[in-house]
Amino acid sequence: MVQIRLARHGTKKTPFYRIVVAEHRRPRDGRFIENIGTFDPAGPLAIDMARFEHWTKHGAKASHTLDRLLKQKAREAAAAPKS
Repeated sequence: MVQIRLARHGTKKTPFYRIVVAEHRRPRDGRFIENIGTFDPAGPLAIDMARFEHWTKHGAKASHTLDRLLKQKAREAAAAPKS
């Protein structure tokens, strides 16, 4: 099964994460199929939504943590004032 999940990078106590598409049996920071975005806990979530939708249409499942981050991003976008 293919998963869309976070892969941890960075140094000790200052992590950042890459949003990757990977086979579920691969290690967290192991080989992946495609890198589709980044997440820095101190900054915004940056994800290529076109590629995310492509992979979900082909059967990939997002991890629980990534689902939570995407819902949070959607709430922030909805609450932002529109100009």
